[in-house]
Amino acid sequence: MLLYDQTVIHLVALGVTLLAGMLMLLLPKRYVIVPFIVASIFIPIQQRIVIASLDFFMLRILILFGWARLVLRSEYYGLRFNALDKAMILWTITGIISYTFLWGTSQAFINRLGGSFDILGCYFLIRCLVRDFHEIRYTLKALAIICVPLAMVMLIEKATGRNAFAVFGGVSEFTIIRDGRLRCQGAFAHPILAGTFGASLLPLFLAFWWQGKGDKMFALIGGLAVTIITFTSSSSGPIMTYAAGLAGFSLWPLRHNMYLIRWGMVYLVIALHLFMQAPVWALLARVTVVGGSTGYHRYYLFDEFIKHFNEWWLWGVKSTAHWGYHLFDITNQFVRIGVDGGLITLILFVVLIVFCYKSLAQGLRFSGIPRQERILIWALGASLFAHLVSFWGVSYFDQIIVALYILLAIISTIGNFRKPKLKNV
Repeated sequence: MLLYDQTVIHLVALGVTLLAGMLMLLLPKRYVIVPFIVASIFIPIQQRIVIASLDFFMLRILILFGWARLVLRSEYYGLRFNALDKAMILWTITGIISYTFLWGTSQAFINRLGGSFDILGCYFLIRCLVRDFHEIRYTLKALAIICVPLAMVMLIEKATGRNAFAVFGGVSEFTIIRDGRLRCQGAFAHPILAGTFGASLLPLFLAFWWQGKGDKMFALIGGLAVTIITFTSSSSGPIMTYAAGLAGFSLWPLRHNMYLIRWGMVYLVIALHLFMQAPVWALLARVTVVGGSTGYHRYYLFDEFIKHFNEWWLWGVKSTAHWGYHLFDITNQFVRIGVDGGLITLILFVVLIVFCYKSLAQGLRFSGIPRQERILIWALGASLFAHLVSFWGVSYFDQIIVALYILLAIISTIGNFRKPKLKNV
C-alpha cells in the first residue's frame, strides 16, 4: 500500500541510486546516460525520502546528481534554446499557475513545483547530454540493452505470478490477474504503463536495422525485449501502442506522400463524426484486444470531459468523480492535463507536440544527412505517434515519464541541427 508523506525506501534502492549518482558524476560524458536510465527505470517510482514534507523520489535525486555534474563540469554550455524548449517551459509554468489557482494552497504550489522539477530537470538534462546523432544512437542502444533484463524479469513474473521488484516496495508481490490472464508490470506502477514503455520504444529499435552491420543486433535484442514487455502486460492499450508504432515506422516508404495520408485521416474522422449516431470518440468503446478491456470507460470519460467543459476550461477541476460512475479514474493523458491545468495548459501541450513534428520535419529536410539518420529521425516520429495513441488509454504517472521526456529531448536536439552549406558547383 502506498503511504503518503512518509519515507518509503529500501536500502538496495537507495544504494543503487547513490551508486548511479556517483557514476553520473565520475563517468565520461557519453556514459552518464546509462546509470541514469538504469536507476530511473528499475527503481519503482514510489521509493522516496520525505524531508520536511518534501518528497525526494529516487528520480529527483538522480536528476540532482545529473545537474550537479553539468554545473561542475560546465557541460550545459553551448545549449541553444529552440521553440520546443520554450514551449516545454511555458507549458510547465502554466501548469503550475493553473493548479495553484485551482486549489488555492501552498501545498498545491509545492506539488506542482515537484512535478515540474521532474519534467524540466529530466528534459534539459538529456538536452545537455545528448547533442548529436552519435549520442542519440548511444542513448537508444542503452535503452535497448536495459530492456533485456526488464523483459526477462517480466517473463519470470508471467511464469510464476510473482513480481521480483516487490522486494523494493511500491509494487505488488503478486501479479494482477484479469480474465485469467496475468498482467505483468515489473518495476512500473501498472501493467499498462509497463507495456506502454516497451511498445513505445519499438520503432527506435527497428531503426537500428538500417544504422550499420554492427547495429543490427540492437534491432533484434531491443525489438524482442519490447515485444515481450508489451505482451506480458496483457493489456489492450500497450498492444495498440505497439501496433501504432509499427504502423508509423512502416510508412517510411510513403514519406513523400504523408500530406495525403494526414489529410485523409482528418477527412475520415470528420466523416465518421458526421455520419455516426454517436460522436467519433465513441470508437474508444470498441477498442479491445484482450479480454477485460475497459474501452467503454475511456469513451465515457472523454465524453463527460467534453460535456463538462464549463467546469474545467479555466484552470481545471478538483474532482471528476461526480461526472459519472468510476470517473475519478482518469485514464487519458489529455483529460488529465485539462483537468489539472485547464484549456490553456491543454492547448500548450498540443502545441508542444506540433513543435516536435516540426522539429523532425526540419531534420528530414537537412542537406547531406545520410539515409540511415533520416530513418532514425522517422523512427522518433513513429515513437511519438505511439505515445499519442497510448495517451487515449492511460495517463502517465510513474517512471514512464523518463522514456517520454528522453524522446522529447532527443527530438528537440534534432531541431537544433543546422543545414549544411552547399558548395558552389
